[in-house]
Amino acid sequence: MPHYPRRSLDSPFTGGAAFDTQDPALAGRGGAYGPVFWAAYVANALTMIAITLLVRYADFVTHLGGAEGQLGLIVGVGMIGSLCMRVAQGVGIDRYGPRLIWRWSMFFFIVSLVAHLWISSATSFAIFAVRILMQTSIAGIFGASITYISRRVPPERMAEIVGTLGTSGFVGFLVGPQLGDWICRGSVIQREQLNWLFLTAAGLAAAGLVAVWWATRGETIKSNRRQPHVVRLVRRYNPGFLLLVAVVVGGGITIPQTFLRTFAAERDISQIGLFFVVYACTAFVARMMARGLYSKYGNRPWIVVGMTLLAISMGLYLVVDQVWQLAIPAISAGAGHALLFPAIMAAGSTRFPERYRGLGTTLMLSMYDIGNLIGAPVVGGTLLLARLAGLPAYNVMFTGVAGLIGVMAAAYWWRTRKAAPTIPIAIATSVATTEVTRGNCDAKPVACNQTAMTER
Repeated sequence: MPHYPRRSLDSPFTGGAAFDTQDPALAGRGGAYGPVFWAAYVANALTMIAITLLVRYADFVTHLGGAEGQLGLIVGVGMIGSLCMRVAQGVGIDRYGPRLIWRWSMFFFIVSLVAHLWISSATSFAIFAVRILMQTSIAGIFGASITYISRRVPPERMAEIVGTLGTSGFVGFLVGPQLGDWICRGSVIQREQLNWLFLTAAGLAAAGLVAVWWATRGETIKSNRRQPHVVRLVRRYNPGFLLLVAVVVGGGITIPQTFLRTFAAERDISQIGLFFVVYACTAFVARMMARGLYSKYGNRPWIVVGMTLLAISMGLYLVVDQVWQLAIPAISAGAGHALLFPAIMAAGSTRFPERYRGLGTTLMLSMYDIGNLIGAPVVGGTLLLARLAGLPAYNVMFTGVAGLIGVMAAAYWWRTRKAAPTIPIAIATSVATTEVTRGNCDAKPVACNQTAMTER
């Protein structure tokens, strides 16, 4: 793989981060879309099929005697483990390379899935502990995989390659819920079916672990550079208001995965697979159509458009009364998700220099976790309170979420309205200027010399 000079997109759309030369250990392994990328793609696809099988997690909690409020609490508490481990994972990725974090996270994900077979109560300590372990593992998996792949391209192409890798997630959305519907078919879900759900997910994750091993073979990155304190790095490079945007988007995107099953049951809809088929197909097409547009127009317009589509999707759930109507919100939600994730990830994480990209990536992912941590219990509590007040619970919830996302989209647009467009020709000069100003001229000498000439 060719070596890129340290560069930056000096724009609030993509951040002002430096891009270090790729490590020689990664060079010559097929380029951005070579065998390594496709092995990572297969690993992520298998992992996402396993994760999306768990859209039936609500059936598991219901079988154990838990209602929507308890489901929201379990999912929210599960995010605590993910959130607590994000910083450690980010530092670990930067110091020891993503291979170690990726492989061990896959292993513990498998352990957490199998452990569900011995859980017998929706209020026990065990279900919270296992959920925390599962979410912590998922956090490590995606933090490591995104960092590993994004380091193979310059920052202006990060949204493109992260978006392309992310289409593997839509493969998971396409297959996982269908497989879950097949395993949990029937009007009454039995414990044996739920056990097979978790075992199937564990088998898929095990196959994913094999793909991870192949993708990361020979990768031995280990940094001996003394790292500043994490708080100092976050304060220096954080993308500001975009963090709050990621929190709101994280809470909104995960609502279908957690509450669609109970929403459908209230509407007397037994199968939810159609929603995820349409969601995945729409998202896949939208992601592939948009992947070259991020570097051309910057990330800001796609964040605004994506949030608008996500807000609209929440209102469209209100028209659903039959199975086929699940496709209506799925189209808008899938397109919004497709545009939002790579744009937000690239805009936030590329503010960090490449050597701290693991921390930047996990910081942005942690904002999604915070959204889920806050959102799931709030949504569950809203449904409970609305019912106690005699109001249509899901109508109240979806309307409130749509309003919140819409307000946040407008606020983000307003705060970034004076931002300058991306100017690729100024990339090397802008970052070198930043590095010289900060007294951190370990940038490529050519870039620094170029800056010096410009300043003279």
